[in-house]
Amino acid sequence: MLESAIHYLQEHIAPRANAMDGDSAALAEGLQGLAERGLLALKRPPAVSEADFRTFQEEVARASGALAFLQTQHQSAVGMIARSDNEALKARLLPDAHNGGMLIGIGFSQLRRPGPPMVTATPVPEGYLLNGHVPWITGEQFFPHFLIGATLPDGRSLFGVVPLRETTEIKISAPMRLAAMEAARTVTADFTGHLLKSEDVVDIKPSDWIMRTDMINITLQGFFAIGCARAGVDVIRANGLKRQKQFLIEAAESLDSEISECRTRLQTAQTQCEETTEEKLNLRAWAIALAGRSAHAAVASTGGAANSIDHPAQRILRESLVFAVSAQTEAIQKATMRQWTANGLKP
Repeated sequence: MLESAIHYLQEHIAPRANAMDGDSAALAEGLQGLAERGLLALKRPPAVSEADFRTFQEEVARASGALAFLQTQHQSAVGMIARSDNEALKARLLPDAHNGGMLIGIGFSQLRRPGPPMVTATPVPEGYLLNGHVPWITGEQFFPHFLIGATLPDGRSLFGVVPLRETTEIKISAPMRLAAMEAARTVTADFTGHLLKSEDVVDIKPSDWIMRTDMINITLQGFFAIGCARAGVDVIRANGLKRQKQFLIEAAESLDSEISECRTRLQTAQTQCEETTEEKLNLRAWAIALAGRSAHAAVASTGGAANSIDHPAQRILRESLVFAVSAQTEAIQKATMRQWTANGLKP
């Protein structure tokens, strides 16, 4: 499966990555291609191995940042639903989650934000009334539903499946103007007394669940940055071969070697423990820096043409921005600042 997926990504997605970055219709075709190959629910039982899943995520990011950004929303939702105790909900949503028949996004980043809850869930006999503002939902017009996160009166986090469309109780914004991956159509939503029925509840988690999950995923999220870094190397190598510039080929090989070392150390650190360590933070920061360095090197290896909005090097540079801040915590931010201000030294 993995070999077939990588072949598809490199042969069919990568050549269309620029189109997917700027055109929602082209991006929808890429998502449909993954669906036709049954690649949209890899965390649904029988799930692929963790190592294969991270390799897949890396390869999608290497081929198209926009597609990686879009499909991982659904993969995350499917993973949470697959771990739910709501068997009826799983029976309803999971059978067609891999092939595009049931697509679901996520909207719970607000749970990371300090201060009063942005979205509240009030228990009522039929379920829960949702009120508040969801600041970030990617996939409007791609996903008919999304997994919302809301705060219960006792501080715990409620997760449930809700519509990603305008209703009397749900107001959806226009898509945000973004520097990168705008075609994935990221919106906000305001909920006013929307009833989340009990049968649509996925889970109730402790109040610190998202913080603990972020700590566990410190290295896992780094594989998107690794994929972006490899995309930059692909551009540098192609420029070297096309122009017969040996120094560009050598630069690509040097970066590729460092990326491979970072990937190996990320994999090792993840298997050792799930807790946050200084090593994990430094490795995540290293992956982010590699994506930025490789993207900038891709621009420099291209020359003035890289200033075109339609050039792959320009797109990869913008994608490195997104992967620098995805699922960012203050600890990751601090590690990133240390990495960028330490002359690019390895951790």
